[in-house]
Amino acid sequence: MAKQLDYHTIREIFTRFQAAEAEPKGELNHVNAYTLVVAVALSAQATDAGVNKATEKLFQIADTPEKMLALGEEGVIEHIKTIGLYRNKAKNVIKLSKILVEEYGSEVPNSRAALESLPGVGRKTANVVLNMWWHYPAQAVDTHIFRVGNRTGICPGKDVVAVERAIEDHIPVDFQQHAHHWLILHGRYICVARKPKCAACHIRDLCQFEDKTE
Repeated sequence: MAKQLDYHTIREIFTRFQAAEAEPKGELNHVNAYTLVVAVALSAQATDAGVNKATEKLFQIADTPEKMLALGEEGVIEHIKTIGLYRNKAKNVIKLSKILVEEYGSEVPNSRAALESLPGVGRKTANVVLNMWWHYPAQAVDTHIFRVGNRTGICPGKDVVAVERAIEDHIPVDFQQHAHHWLILHGRYICVARKPKCAACHIRDLCQFEDKTE
């Protein structure tokens, strides 16, 4: 775990991220808050590209909780069986859809606690939805952010909650809205797990990672 970087270094890092891509976007396709919740719940242990392929036709016919319930668990399975843990995920999609209809008037709630109460929705999923749909600066820490945070010193922490807190505590507020997207994209395409692409990295000189590649 790298040492926590100071304020000025972090500000410079995010200034560079912003200059490279001012408005980073999440890569999960969705058409409303409900389909975003479903997409993020399906993305556990799956790639965004794989989820997008599975949901392309699903969301054309089931973009509300009622339509998803009408499709049924087996109908959902037919669409998502190309992604991991599809049976359990289909079960959760049906369960959360039922709860949304019965307890929330078919609307997706926008508190972290209410979102986390839905089957298949954890803290990370809730934070993605709060950030992407309601533009709240929630920080969804996945494996990419955990790796980048600890490798670089931007937001080190022993677990995902500690990394989330480090982001909230150390990254200047004017970068908070897009912070997790910049970090995810950096981890997905540059600061990859096995052999980071340090030669292509625009924060290489500010990063504390000792085993930089050429």
